[in-house]
Amino acid sequence: MISLYTDEDVDVLIKPLLNAKGLTVFTTLDEGMLGRSDQEQLEHATKLRCVFLTHNRIHFEELYKNLLKENKEHYGIIIAGRRNIYGLASRIARLFELHTVENIKNNLWYI
Repeated sequence: MISLYTDEDVDVLIKPLLNAKGLTVFTTLDEGMLGRSDQEQLEHATKLRCVFLTHNRIHFEELYKNLLKENKEHYGIIIAGRRNIYGLASRIARLFELHTVENIKNNLWYI
C-alpha cells in the first residue's frame, strides 16, 4: 500500500479526500513538522516510507538531483501544479492506481 506525506504548502483538505479513497495520508501538521526545512520534510517522509507531495517545484527538483548524486533512496516525490484540490486528489488516486510502490520509489513525478 502506498502512503503519502504532504508538504505544508499542500491544502490539508487533501487528507480526508484521499482517505475517502482508501489512501493513508500524513500531513506536516499531523507530524508536528511545520516550519521544518524541505530536506527535513523529505527525510521524515522517507522515514515514514511515504511518497512526498509538494507544490514546491524548484526546491524539490534540486533535492531530487542531490538524492540521485548521493545515491540515496526515497519513496518518490510528486510535484503537483496548484489546482482545484478535488482534481488534485483524483489525479493522485489515479497515479497510485496505475503504479506500484516500487514504480514510484526513487522517482520524481509531475501531476
